[in-house]
Amino acid sequence: MLAPTAAATPTIAQVQQEVDQARAKGPLREIVVPPCPELLVRLQRAMATAEPDLTEVGRIASADVAMAATLMRNANGALHAVGPPVNSVGQAMNRLGVRQTAAILTGFLARHSIPVHHPLLQRFWERSTLRARCMAFIAGELPGLSSDLAYTYGLFNHVGMPVLMQSVRGYAGTVAEARARIDRSFVQTENANHRTDHAVVGALTARAWKLPGPVMAAIRLHHSLDCFGSDPAEAEVQTLVAAGVVSDWLVLRHEGQPDDPEWAHDGAAAMSWLAIDAGDLEQWEDRVRPVLDGA
Repeated sequence: MLAPTAAATPTIAQVQQEVDQARAKGPLREIVVPPCPELLVRLQRAMATAEPDLTEVGRIASADVAMAATLMRNANGALHAVGPPVNSVGQAMNRLGVRQTAAILTGFLARHSIPVHHPLLQRFWERSTLRARCMAFIAGELPGLSSDLAYTYGLFNHVGMPVLMQSVRGYAGTVAEARARIDRSFVQTENANHRTDHAVVGALTARAWKLPGPVMAAIRLHHSLDCFGSDPAEAEVQTLVAAGVVSDWLVLRHEGQPDDPEWAHDGAAAMSWLAIDAGDLEQWEDRVRPVLDGA
């Protein structure tokens, strides 16, 4: 497999090639990726144009009672509650906007297509939603970063973990070991035990689900923090990875948890790439609070 280094971090095309080769002949052959739900395929198609198909998005949102209820609950939440409560999918879409609607539908479909029941991954999708919302907030603070890409990356950043949990015998033990070890990184322990890791399997899932190329590559590289400023990796991918590091820190702060050890190692590089400082972080921590409270 490719080993990203400061000298040559892979491009989107190279990550795609790596994943395809590992799927065909390498350690990913036995990984079972849940199929992309048909409703998500339709949603991706409806959102693929400059003017999204609002009628089709409405049909998708109404296709599942629980999904429609989730959409209306979000529209009536503290973050969006202005005026009387919404009572229909159409009213919810009008209040949220089509892109926020699509983000909520994507999260619902992902959660129900890749269920997580193992106690080692408690609150996986809840925390993924927090990360996604935080990523969208950060995108609004940075020039040139798409909030749609940022949200999708935040939601699927660690999706390789539940896929591995479902597919690989002994992976639960690996997660417990990786969290306990201080002599090597999480992905180093995964690779030592299984010849792959959740970043690679996450990229495989993103490729199978036809998520945008920058999202797929950023998932693959999110534990390769020496990618910042290296060629030939696309700047958009590096920005997603850097924003993800900051997003994880903000979510931990919001939850009152101690900093992740990786923040001490990678935080400064991520902040440098994003051209932000400690003062910006402090402001973001205050301003993102209502966004995360509404998740």
